[in-house]
Amino acid sequence: MKSIIEHPENQHKPVKIWSELGQVESTAIQQLKNMASLPFVFKHVAAMPDVHLGIGATVGSVVATKGAVIPAAVGVDIGCGMMALRLNVNPEVILESTNQIRIAIESVVPVGRDKNKKVSKTASQWQGWARWKTLHATQGHRRGESDLKSTAMAQLGSLGGGNHFIELCQDTQKNIWIVLHSGSRNIGKSLAESHIAQAKYEMKMLSVNLPDPDLAYYVESSEGYQRYMRDLIWAQDYAAQNRVEMMARIFKVVNEIVEKKTGQNVTTTLEVNCHHNYASLENHYGENVLITRKGAVRAHKGDYGIIPGSMGTRSYIVEGLGNPESFMSCSHGAGRRMSRTEAKKRFTLKDLADQTAGVNCRKDAGVLDEIPGAYKDIDEVMENQKDLVRVVAQLKQFMCIKG
Repeated sequence: MKSIIEHPENQHKPVKIWSELGQVESTAIQQLKNMASLPFVFKHVAAMPDVHLGIGATVGSVVATKGAVIPAAVGVDIGCGMMALRLNVNPEVILESTNQIRIAIESVVPVGRDKNKKVSKTASQWQGWARWKTLHATQGHRRGESDLKSTAMAQLGSLGGGNHFIELCQDTQKNIWIVLHSGSRNIGKSLAESHIAQAKYEMKMLSVNLPDPDLAYYVESSEGYQRYMRDLIWAQDYAAQNRVEMMARIFKVVNEIVEKKTGQNVTTTLEVNCHHNYASLENHYGENVLITRKGAVRAHKGDYGIIPGSMGTRSYIVEGLGNPESFMSCSHGAGRRMSRTEAKKRFTLKDLADQTAGVNCRKDAGVLDEIPGAYKDIDEVMENQKDLVRVVAQLKQFMCIKG
């Protein structure tokens, strides 16, 4: 840990930050202080080394609460996270087939706003659909419940846009990895936004004064709390299954190409699938609390996690050390050091090409806001959390598909 913000004068909880204060934007600092002022926050607010401004709550914050939940402290892409597979395969076969693999992946995994033209059997048979009718926030949706469900089914197994990606990487031991980053697509966003709006309405009706309206919350005894938790868990499961569905297609593509070239099948030696926008009931400091992680990965002792840098830098597979002060959490990436708008103003397409040299990826204006220079230094982020995780593998991508 690098910094602590104390509030002895008004009894607000402390904020513990795994970064130098000067490295965190003032607006993000204020958001952390706002969070720490809420009466149901337990012990302190933990901010990871990739912390930066978010909506209501900072991205890279971990909050423990007793008796309430703040939907904005999870975020709108509920269950967003990462999945990685370490492959048992001759790396040279993959390296010489990179472009072929990329084209094949793009043919089976929709990216950006695209969705599947035909719902796969595994997607349609996902057991989570049996709970669809229990989702409160889907009822009376402006597009209609059936439209919302059909879109959710068609998007199961799709990447999305923004900073979501599919990568082929190689670690320092020459092992090949498939790494992907995605979330709960439109359905997760719809559920989250519905609950944030409802929580704001309830705060207004109860005349609750908040330092930021986006920190609207549900108290545990309310129907809203129960409905949100039910919707939240469903969306988290959907997001995890979305990654599983995509990874199965990607692995099949890689295996078919390798088998055609060598006559051998690809196997896996490690699999990691972790959320970094989610909530869970956990025990910390001897008490049962609700932990919300917005841009943070669970790092209980022995947990595996994935911490990516950017589309031109290193990523890390890590093992949690179970540090209680971070509520056993770590960063979810390098974290942005500037907005997307600022990145587009500051950098050129030549900068993008230079910073992604050696990576088979898009190098057009559509991904300029994802340029590596828009992100914090991943090595500095990792240095700042040596007390949170142990590095298992250091990865460098050679192919990246962006939404």
